[in-house]
Parts: sequence; C-alpha cells; structure tokens
Amino acid sequence: MTPNPDIRASDADRDRVAATLREHCAQGRITMDELDERLEAAYTAKTLGQLLEITSDLPEEDLYERPVPAAQRAPKGVVPVRGAGGGMDLYRSGTRALWGTWAVVSGINFTVWMIIALTGEIVYPWWLWVAGPWGAVLAAITLLGASRRRE
Repeated sequence: MTPNPDIRASDADRDRVAATLREHCAQGRITMDELDERLEAAYTAKTLGQLLEITSDLPEEDLYERPVPAAQRAPKGVVPVRGAGGGMDLYRSGTRALWGTWAVVSGINFTVWMIIALTGEIVYPWWLWVAGPWGAVLAAITLLGASRRRE
C-alpha cells in the first residue's frame, strides 16, 4: 500500500531517507553537492510526499546486488558465484585459518620453551598446555563440523 503523500513525516522517516541518500552517494549515483542539497531538503521536509520527491530519481534497491538466476547469464563484468558448496568453501577456509593460527601460536610457544631448555635448564613442557587443548578442540570442530555440514 502506497503511503498518503500528505501525511506528516517523522524524524525516523527523515533519518531513513538521509541514510538512503548517503548510500547512493557512496555508490556514486549522486555527487557530494547533490547529497548536501538533498539532505537539507530531507531534514526540512514536512510530508512523506516531499521525502518521496527527494529520492524519486533513485532506485529503491541496488540492482547489482540482486542474485542472477541460474538460467540467466551474468551481465558482462559481473563474476557469478560458482559451486553449489559455497557455504562449505567458507567453512573450509575458516577452519584453515583456525588451524593456521593454532600452528603459529603453538610454534612460538614451543620455540620459547626450546630456547629456555637449550640454556641448560630443564623446563616442564608447559607449551603442551597451550597447544594440546586448543588442538583437541580444533580437531573436534574439524571432524564433527565437517560431518554436520555434509548433512
């Protein structure tokens, strides 16, 4: 249902239009000068109709962010997302990042422990308390999370 253009605009309505205008400026649809003019008009608008006039030449949604149907080819210059397991790929890259972080932290702790041990002092292998539990949790996430994702 289209709102009555004669209804008085609220502060929330004006703020919503201002946020929309800023987004259109960020996307390059309007210049900074146009943004300033339109923001001034938006904050002085008294009715919803005046707010609609401010954004009448702008699209309501970004057409480039809409998904391309599988039967339709993507427009030139737009790279389509490939693969049915897009979420699984994200899961794998996140898991790799977690394992990489674990390896770096464990390696640093092991190196510090080794340097202290090579100075002639036998030191309790405290680095295992960092690497062990963390590695066990990551192993459980990797093994159990992958089987859940496949279902």
